[in-house]
Amino acid sequence: MQTTEELITVSDPGEVGKEEHNRGDRFVVHVSNFFAWLFPILMIAICSQVVLRTSGFNQAWLDDLQWWLYGASALTAIAYAVTTDSHVRVDILHEHFSETRKNRIEIFALVWLFLPFIILCWDVTLGYAISSVIIDEGSDSPNGLHNLWILKVFMNVSFAFIGIAIWSTYVRFLSRMTRPALWRQLFWAFPSTFFLLNLVAYYTIWWYLRLTNPADVSDRDISRMPIFGHLEIGAEEIKWTVIIGFVLTVIAIGIARLFDRGDQAEG
Repeated sequence: MQTTEELITVSDPGEVGKEEHNRGDRFVVHVSNFFAWLFPILMIAICSQVVLRTSGFNQAWLDDLQWWLYGASALTAIAYAVTTDSHVRVDILHEHFSETRKNRIEIFALVWLFLPFIILCWDVTLGYAISSVIIDEGSDSPNGLHNLWILKVFMNVSFAFIGIAIWSTYVRFLSRMTRPALWRQLFWAFPSTFFLLNLVAYYTIWWYLRLTNPADVSDRDISRMPIFGHLEIGAEEIKWTVIIGFVLTVIAIGIARLFDRGDQAEG
C-alpha cells in the first residue's frame, strides 16, 4: 500500500518539496503542467493517423502535428525534470553521500556542466530559428503543416526555459549551503556566467557594427573586423570577445558584491 507522499511523488512530482521552491521553480512547474496536456493530444493524433492510414486516407499534416507536439512536450519536460529531480539517475555512489556533498555535486553538474551546454544550444539554434522565419519555412509535404518556423522558434525559446529551470534549481541548492546573494550566484556559477556574458558582449558588438556600418558591408566583413580577431600570447591565441566577456564577468560579480548589503549586515 503506497503512502500519500509516494503517490504524490509519482503522480505530481511538481508538488514534492513545494515549500522549498522559489519563483523560478514554480514558474517552470506551472508552465510544464500546461504543456503536459500535449501528451494526450499527441496520443489522439497518433491513433487517428493510424486509423486513417489503414483506411486509405493518409493525412500528412497529422504526421507533422505529431512531431510538433512531441518536440514541444519533450523539450518542456526537460525543464520539468530538472526542477522536480524526476530525471533518470545512476545513484550507485550519490545516494550514500552526505547532504553537503550532494549539494556541491548538484551545483557543479548544473552550472558548470549542464547550463553552459544549454546556453550553447540556445546560441546555435538562434540562427536556425531566425533563418527559418526569414524564408517562411514550411512542410516538405504540400498537405503538411506549414509555418514550420513556429516550431523552430519554440525550440530556441525552450532552451531559455530550460536555462531558467537549471538556474532556479541551482539557487535552491545554493540556498541550502549559504545565503544565495546575487554575487554568490554569479561566482559559484562562473562558467555559466562567463559564457552568457561572453555571448552578450559578442552580439552587442556585432549589432553595433552592423548598424553603424554601410549596408554594402556584409555580415562576413563584420565578423572579420579586428575586434573579432585574436590576441596572441606566446603560442596561444585568445579571442578579444572572450577577453571582454571575462572582464565583464569579473566586473558583474564585483558590482553585485558591492551592492550586497546583506553581507555587510551580517558582518
